[in-house]
Amino acid sequence: MLKLKKRMYITITCLLLLCSVWANPVSANEIRDRAEVLQDIDDYMNRSMQANHIKAASLAISKNEEVFYAKGYGTFADGQKVTGDTLFPIASLSKSFTALAVLQLVDKGEIDLDTAYASYFPELSPQDPRVLDITVRHLLNQTSGLNDKANPDMTRTPQFHTLHEANRLLNKVQLAHTPGTAYSYHNPNYVLLANLVESVSGELFSDYLKKYIFVPLGMNHTFSVSTTQQIIENKMIPLGHYLSLGRSIGQSEPLWFIDGPAGIVSTAEDMSLWMLAQFQGQLISPALMKQYHAAGAIGPYGMGWLANQDESSGRTISHSGIFWTYKSEEVVYLNEQLGIALMFNSGINAFVNYASFIDGITDIMRGEKPETSFLNGRNLETFMVVLTLATLAWGMFAYFRIRRKNKRLTISTLILITAGRLIPILILLSLSPLVTFVGGGRVLPAFGIWTTLSSPVIWLIVWSLVNFVHLACYYYVYIQNTKKAFVK
Repeated sequence: MLKLKKRMYITITCLLLLCSVWANPVSANEIRDRAEVLQDIDDYMNRSMQANHIKAASLAISKNEEVFYAKGYGTFADGQKVTGDTLFPIASLSKSFTALAVLQLVDKGEIDLDTAYASYFPELSPQDPRVLDITVRHLLNQTSGLNDKANPDMTRTPQFHTLHEANRLLNKVQLAHTPGTAYSYHNPNYVLLANLVESVSGELFSDYLKKYIFVPLGMNHTFSVSTTQQIIENKMIPLGHYLSLGRSIGQSEPLWFIDGPAGIVSTAEDMSLWMLAQFQGQLISPALMKQYHAAGAIGPYGMGWLANQDESSGRTISHSGIFWTYKSEEVVYLNEQLGIALMFNSGINAFVNYASFIDGITDIMRGEKPETSFLNGRNLETFMVVLTLATLAWGMFAYFRIRRKNKRLTISTLILITAGRLIPILILLSLSPLVTFVGGGRVLPAFGIWTTLSSPVIWLIVWSLVNFVHLACYYYVYIQNTKKAFVK
């Protein structure tokens, strides 16, 4: 019996030793694989930032039940390194926080999604009776009937100073659409929602977010501001930039009231915790969480998220954030329990595809090789520099050619030449409505057009000046030829 027990003991011991031998290489292999993934991510981020003239960025990745990676890249203007705890404005990624705050109050029975917004503010007396039909859900889904043309946002002068001022606009505004019939992305919808949270809860909106969202999730470095001026004054936030002819130019963000739609400042570490909360759903009931992550009745925009579903990625919720000198992107793959968020200290630019950063990181996390596009900011800006210089060279050559040729011009020929040479000037004058059309109805201020399209605008200005000189030369030749003909 003792011999049998001894043999069993030796057998079990050998099996345990064998298992430990097998386990150690597996564990080492997992560590090595993770290290390789992180190195691939770092290489990709550094390469992509250089290719797009981006000075500083912050990356957050959540996977399953853990913060997989939170890291900063680049430096402040003074050379200070960006880390995972560096503060960045997240711009319109804030909308999903505002939506969650509303849903928490729905969970408590203090707000009803399908009740009219005006019912919470009996003092409202709108000129347009359709305003009384705007529900809380309409505001969340961006289907309130408000848009940038009917109700200025970025071009408003002066900007709001408090959330309560937003209600005044409802008394005077004429809606662009009947509520619930059309989608128009419009920041003041979320200003009104923040005002609703503040009014119903009896707490300042920023205090509510801290007490009921940031602190419960452990987002200890995250806070909300009312205006971009508070971002400018915070020296812990890297200075924003915009791109112009291949140069990254430091620039303070213009004044803009952002409480509700775009006022949150956060870090990579904290944004990782925020994305984990989308898998865990501890802040609202499961039924409301399902609505929170669902598309709206009109299109994919739901409640602070764009909700989509496809065969390759499954269910996703995403949002982008846009300032003129800062940019952010966030995608949460709900089926994979993978979340990726990026914040940059450079703003929206026609030549920089910020969403491609998310795509590249996603490929790496899935074990695939990220695609690298030739059409990056550096190459496209270089093209614009070459095009601008070529336009100047053509301008000088054409000037001397016009003077040297000195051909006789008719009035009809001069009119055709004038019409052709006015094309770049007409494009410049039409930029605002063109950008509004391409941008889905968003009305940009002049500074926003400049930062977004700086290099094309410079080229159009150079082209216009060259054409102006050419026209002056053509008219001079015409007048001289007319004088000669008259003398004869």
